[in-house]
Amino acid sequence: MQNVKNIGLMAFLALVITVLSACQSEKEYYIFTSFREPADEGLYLAYSEDGYNWKDLGGPYLPPVVGESKIMRDPSVVKGPDGTYHMVWTTDWRGGNGFGYASTKDFINWSEQQFIPVMDHEPDVVNVWAPEIYYDDVKERYIIIWASTIPYRFEKGEEEEKNNHRMYYTTTKDFKTFTDTELFIDPGFSVIDAVIVKRGIEDYALVLKDNTRPNRNLKVAFGGSPLGPFDDISEPYTDFLTEGPTVIKEDGKWIIYYDSYGSKTYEAVATENFESFTNIADQVSLPEGHKHGTISTISEDVLEKLKAEAKKK
Repeated sequence: MQNVKNIGLMAFLALVITVLSACQSEKEYYIFTSFREPADEGLYLAYSEDGYNWKDLGGPYLPPVVGESKIMRDPSVVKGPDGTYHMVWTTDWRGGNGFGYASTKDFINWSEQQFIPVMDHEPDVVNVWAPEIYYDDVKERYIIIWASTIPYRFEKGEEEEKNNHRMYYTTTKDFKTFTDTELFIDPGFSVIDAVIVKRGIEDYALVLKDNTRPNRNLKVAFGGSPLGPFDDISEPYTDFLTEGPTVIKEDGKWIIYYDSYGSKTYEAVATENFESFTNIADQVSLPEGHKHGTISTISEDVLEKLKAEAKKK
């Protein structure tokens, strides 16, 4: 009987060791996409263990080859359910009618770059800025949103006609076929740099930039689905001349990183409810020159490969 108990105990301990080993091997790190001005080199990366302190992985990892200007600004990445990372980016400051797209498993080896002409049906479109990609786990699809200006389409307030942005969207399941472009949000003012955040079941926040001349700061709106409608737009919670938000959840709080281009710093605020915000710029550190991007997660194996690749650059 004692031998049976010992065998049972040994089997249990072996199972515990196996589970602990699996947990250790599955440790993940944050990865932050970025670019460097003048945005003609391509993708830059940084990583973090805690979501606050970021170490440079250098670049470029993906020199841009699509779009009229062949630049890469605002690289936005999301990890799909199969572990593939899908990335979109701004290809033209002015004049383009679409955005760039590529996919990868490790941020080193990439698919062929594509140009997705989502606004080719609008001959007067001025720009396609800061596409942001989001995976909708409810409907198992990817949602891509971006800012475009179509002169004389909307009330402009104080804005010039060529700087009066609204947000648009398309969806896809395979990055081969895309739904027709539709208006995503018209808040009644020029809006860019929007980010969809899932807070709970049928509970979403939309972090956005009020791009009107007197504001140019960040606000938040709320909706019951990732496509909205988004209402109850908040007062600004960042300073004048701030943009490019991205959001993670760490230590039970949401951390919103953003580019404070007025002060030439990268900053962050923390919130538990998207109603009150605390500036935590003194708690975060990022590589010099870091610009507008998004955050995902990578395995330790991928990180080690990226560290080795960074040494070659």
